[in-house]
Amino acid sequence: MRLRFWGVRGSIPVPGAETSRYGGNTSCVEIFEDGCPTLVFDCGTGARPLGRELVGRPERAVHVVFTHFHMDHLFGFPFFAPLYTPAFAVSVTAPMFTGDATRERVSRYLNGVFHPLRLADIPAELEFLAVRPREPFQRGPYAIRSETLNHPGGSCGYRVEKGGKVVCYVTDTAPLTRPGEGLAGGGKPTARERQLVELLRGADAVVFDTMFTHEAYLERMTWGHAYPEYAVALCVAADVRTLYLFHHAPEATDDELDALAERWASATHPTVKVAREGEIVDLEG
Repeated sequence: MRLRFWGVRGSIPVPGAETSRYGGNTSCVEIFEDGCPTLVFDCGTGARPLGRELVGRPERAVHVVFTHFHMDHLFGFPFFAPLYTPAFAVSVTAPMFTGDATRERVSRYLNGVFHPLRLADIPAELEFLAVRPREPFQRGPYAIRSETLNHPGGSCGYRVEKGGKVVCYVTDTAPLTRPGEGLAGGGKPTARERQLVELLRGADAVVFDTMFTHEAYLERMTWGHAYPEYAVALCVAADVRTLYLFHHAPEATDDELDALAERWASATHPTVKVAREGEIVDLEG
C-alpha cells in the first residue's frame, strides 16, 4: 500500500515561487496499490493532476471519500478526469445520512450556476454513498472507519487498513479539548480524545491537520484547525509510526515549512515529517 500527496494546502490554492517546493494545491491524498482501485481522500485542486494520471492507468474504478464539503476540499472535483471518461466507475462517499444526501450536496456545486458542469452531464458511472461516524465500511480492498472531528460544519477523519498496514487521514480539525487540558496539556485524554486516539492506534502513517502554530491557534480557536504539538501528543498516545503535518496555511512559505521540518527532525516517536506535494510513501518499505 502506498500513499501520495497531490495537494497539501488548506483554505485556498497558492501557486507561486514561495510555495513551489511543498506545493500550492489544496487537500487531495491518494492511497493506491497496483491492480487495485485507487482510494482518494478529498478533491481539492490536487485532484486535477491526480485525475490525469488515473485515466492513464489500466484500472477503471476509483473511490473518492470526502471529509466534508468546504470548498478547498471540493475545488478539484469538477476537473477530475475520471468523471469525463466513459465506463470509468467513480464512487463518492461523504459523511451524510444517505447516498441521496451525498448526491444532493455535490449537486449544489455542480448545478450549471456555480460551475458549468452538472451531474447529469458526467459520462462516468457515478455512485453516491454515505458514511456515519464510527461505522466501518469497505471501499474496494480497503477497510475503513471514521471518527467525528472538531470543525465548523463538521468533518470526519478516516482510518484505512489493508494487508496489515494502516493509514489515517485526519483533517480538518481543531483540538478536542480546551487549551491546557487533555493530552496537549500533559494530562489524561478527554473522552473525545480517547476516541480519536483509538482511530490512530498503531498506524503506520497519520496525515494530520496542523495548519496553525500553537500561538496562531490560540488566536483562532474557532476556525477548526490544529497545530503540530497537538498532533504529536495524539500520535504519541496512539503509538503511531510516522506523522505527516498537513493542510498547510496558505501564507506558509517553503522556507517556513523547511523550518518546521527542521524543528521536528529529531522526533522519533513518532517520526514527524512535513507533507510535500508529489511525495510518495511506500508503507511496505
